Amino acid sequence: MSEFVQAAILAVIKRAPIWIRQDLTSKDLGARVRAEESLAMIIADAIRKQGEQPE
Repeated sequence: MSEFVQAAILAVIKRAPIWIRQDLTSKDLGARVRAEESLAMIIADAIRKQGEQPE
């Protein structure tokens, strides 16, 4: 995994909304799935945006 991908993932996790953090630990399967999917989309978007930046 490249450094820019690691940096993008770390930045997303640091600023993840409280509801995502809470729902990731929820016993409610639906809430957990929504949180996982949301976090995955946020991470993918951050990686895409970071990849578009000139070096």
